Amino acid sequence: MRILTALIVVFILGSCANSIPYTEKLRSEYDLTPEKLKKIQFYTSETIILERSEDQSKMVTTGKSGEVVKSETSTSERVIIPARRKGILERVEEDGSVLVRFEVGQNKFLSFKERPNISNGRLYLEAQWVNGRGELDYGNAVYFAVRGSSSAYLMVKLKDFSKQQHKDRVVKGMKVN
Repeated sequence: MRILTALIVVFILGSCANSIPYTEKLRSEYDLTPEKLKKIQFYTSETIILERSEDQSKMVTTGKSGEVVKSETSTSERVIIPARRKGILERVEEDGSVLVRFEVGQNKFLSFKERPNISNGRLYLEAQWVNGRGELDYGNAVYFAVRGSSSAYLMVKLKDFSKQQHKDRVVKGMKVN
């Protein structure tokens, strides 16, 4: 019974998965080719919020009475990708960028890349960051990532599986002849 309990504990503790940052070091350590990466579940470390808005105004005359009518239209859209949201690999670029898809749609993926000024190896959301806002293309439209999105990086789950076998044998002893 003790052996069975010990094996169950080793199995449970040995099969737990920890979320860790996806880095180039991890990729090379586990020889993760683009084909293997397509089978890996990616996650975001932080919530990513993308915003875009369009304002249109037109000047139109009514014709009969000659008034000028000003018509204004404003549309805004937000895309929210919560922290720990699952994503899949779209492709790996030659410059090392990793494109990850979180929803279905044409060109609806985000680019993550190492930042040259940070040495931790993490792949952060790639955008043109100015004053805390990041301009990027998403789904064939220009969006702006809000300030907190700049700290979002890619994560994967690493399962450390170790199997140990333990064999006990009880000896009967020997009797003198």
